Amino acid sequence: MDTSKQCYEIEATGRQRGVYDDIKRTFRAPIVNWIFRTTMANAPRFLEYAWGQLKPLFDTRAFARYSVAYRDTVLSELEEAIGIPTYRRSVVDVSPAEYDTLRGQLATFDVVAPRLVFLFETMDRALHDGAVGTDPAATRAATAPFPAWLDTDRGRSPTMIAPGAVPDGLDETVSSIQSFHGLGDDLPSIYRCLAQWPSVLDAAWNDLEPFFESDGFDRARENTAELTTTLVESTPYTPRLAPEDLRGAGFDDETIEDVRTLFREFNTGAVETVLPTLPIYAATVDAEGVRDPL
Repeated sequence: MDTSKQCYEIEATGRQRGVYDDIKRTFRAPIVNWIFRTTMANAPRFLEYAWGQLKPLFDTRAFARYSVAYRDTVLSELEEAIGIPTYRRSVVDVSPAEYDTLRGQLATFDVVAPRLVFLFETMDRALHDGAVGTDPAATRAATAPFPAWLDTDRGRSPTMIAPGAVPDGLDETVSSIQSFHGLGDDLPSIYRCLAQWPSVLDAAWNDLEPFFESDGFDRARENTAELTTTLVESTPYTPRLAPEDLRGAGFDDETIEDVRTLFREFNTGAVETVLPTLPIYAATVDAEGVRDPL
């Protein structure tokens, strides 16, 4: 699989466009994430099939509760450790229009974080004959609909600096970020977005790096992983994504191995430290979502 290939929204037509529209509606987000664009470019029929298997899992009240609990778990650890640093517009010297854009883009990252975590864990397990839906929950929330009001119309489509571009004065900050997340010369999307406002990224990283390096962040990761495991194992059905299921659906072994490798790499890579930071950065500009239990 060529992971440098992507099918962007502007290029998607016909059935591809329909899948993208449905992903955005289901994810409550104005964007289609990289993992979907790459899979569509390399294995479009697989993505159509896999999305059909997965979509209902995101449309339940149980998933809604999980998404809220994920956010609250991360932010609670931060509050207990150092408090949530906040950056008012006047403090970081950003114009009103730019500050509104910043808040809208960070809200989008906050929305997609628990959805991507759940997606990666579910796909990784399902593609490797792991435990998905092995202990179906008997509660009403397991099959009740996702609340229509939750996370609706919160975010803006993120924009970012070009890959490899570093604004003046941010070299040391970017180097520290790359070292922490273990991504070599790469910079995760959240930081390429924040780098459009260098004063915000510099202040946020200086304030938050000690927490990211602390036991509190490790606990946040462990506790959100436990939440994710509980939901994945208690889904009301098991998606038909195991290798034998895929062969029965007409997929060849090369495609199966490609997608197994792709989702295993994502589920066990740098996203383990990147995704939990997304609600945190949103909270620094008061753009995080609901935290109260549903």
